[in-house]
Order: sequence, then C-alpha cells, then structure tokens
Amino acid sequence: MEKIKIASAQFEHKSGDKSYNLSVIEKLTQKAARQGAQVIAFHECSVTGYTFARKLSREQMLDLAEPLPDCPTVIALTGYARAYNIIILAGIFEKDDRENLFKAQICVDKNGLVASHRKLHPFINPFLTPGNSYTIFEILGWKCGILTCYDNNIVENVRATALLGADIIFMPHVTMCTPSPRPGAGFVDASLWLDKEKNQEILHQEFDGLKGRSWLMKWLPARAYDNAVYAVFSNAIGMDDDQLKNGLSMIIDPFGDVIAECRSLEDDIVVAELSPDTLTKAGGFRYRKARRPELYKAILGQPNESEQKVAWL
Repeated sequence: MEKIKIASAQFEHKSGDKSYNLSVIEKLTQKAARQGAQVIAFHECSVTGYTFARKLSREQMLDLAEPLPDCPTVIALTGYARAYNIIILAGIFEKDDRENLFKAQICVDKNGLVASHRKLHPFINPFLTPGNSYTIFEILGWKCGILTCYDNNIVENVRATALLGADIIFMPHVTMCTPSPRPGAGFVDASLWLDKEKNQEILHQEFDGLKGRSWLMKWLPARAYDNAVYAVFSNAIGMDDDQLKNGLSMIIDPFGDVIAECRSLEDDIVVAELSPDTLTKAGGFRYRKARRPELYKAILGQPNESEQKVAWL
C-alpha cells in the first residue's frame, strides 16, 4: 500500500437544492485536487440536504430519492471525478425498484459507482429503511468502509467494519449543536449566523464547547484508536433547515490524533496524507490481535437489555 492523500470537506448545503449542492461539491472537489488530494469526502445527504427531510411525506421522499447506480447524481459526480482525477464520497437519499427508501453514502470514481452504504440507523424520516450490511471496498490499494453518522455511535459497527478489513472508515455526519440528555448539549442560536464574521468569536466558543467539538472528542478519537483505523469525519456547517451546524470536518489517525481539521466558518476542506505504517504501530492493532472472541461471542450476540435482561442484574 502506498501513502494516500484524502480531503474532508464541510459546506453549507441548501435543503432540497441538488443543483446548488452539486455545484459546491464540484468547487470543493476541484480545490482538493489542486492540493493533491486523491479522495474527497462530503457529509451525509450533502447532495440533498438533511434535516428538512423530517417534514417530507413518503411521496416527497420518493421524488427526492434516486435509484443506484444509474442516476443523475452518480452521473454528475462521475463527471467531476473524471475532470479532476479524484474519488468522491457524497450523500443522497436512495430508492430501490420496490420504492424502499434508504439514506445512502456513495463512492464514485471516473468510471462510475464504486460503492454505496445504506445507513444502518436512519431516523430523520419515518419512511427510511435501515441498511442491513457493512460496506467494504477498495480504493487505490486501501481497504475502506463507510459508517454514516449514528452508525458510528454503536461501537460494534466500527469494530465489525475494522474486522472486515477496513483501514479507513469514512464517517459522514450531520451532527452536533442539538439537544440531548448529555450535559451541555443544545442548539446554537441561529441568529449568530446572520453575521458570522461579527459573531465569529462566540460561534467558535459555541462550536468548540459541549454543544459541539468537546462532545465529539469524547468518543470519535476512541473509535479510531481502539480499532487502529483512519477516521475521515465530514460534517455540514451553517444552516441545515432551521438548525445551525458547526462543521469541524477532520481526519483522525489510528493513534486517535486529529491530523487535519476544518477551523473555518466557511465552505472548506482539509487534506491529510495517510501512511500505511501507522496502521500497525497503533495500539488498536495489538488490541485486535489480542482478542479472545470465545469469551464474548455469545454475549455480543444477545438481544438488547430491553428485550432480554442480562443474568447478573
């Protein structure tokens, strides 16, 4: 395996406006290619917008969704990949030939669709169907996986994807700055975004605090560290329907260190070079080798506690 340069992007999408969102994706893809990136990753539903979908009917969702692999978005992304000699990951709503709806993150190169991942834990719209499989594919000699947003909060998903061979896990999100039972969580005042230059200091304070980055740092680096993988986190910035998102797209190495991060309040990218040597030097590589599945394979396969109370409680 050779070293690989990957870009992670953030941008303020427009709800339901595929043409606009694709135009930004093209602009940032060109920027990444100029910086030597071989791959660029965008956030979930980056082509369509995200939170506005909570209000959509089944018919509206079907109108918004596209069939894979032959659809306008794949055709557009393939054109960008060919024009700028780069691999692109972006998010759409997918529909199959039986009108099942999925949240899909797709990978496209100059020849078309390389891989697609159906989100395992979708919840923004009641008509979405969960995916039922992990996604492993190869780009430029690297084994990769995709886990979308909440998929990454269930630790078994990340471990399973790593055990299936992924050295890089793309983690597209639209997250942070929303209410939660965890301490410090909540919305960021959307009116601050109306003059983000004037309010940049308070925006950074809010985005970096427990509503945003401080919460992310409690768990995201651990996913990379425990599993000895590179985590490519991409997130929306700016207004997502009526909610303000904080971006901070970043790349984390197998040591759990952030090696590149968007700190701008604008549409932006960061690029990092990933080295295969780091994969085997990190602690998580040794931890995976030391596993004793016979101790816990039956436990990990049990139903959730709500379905079956564990014996020691």
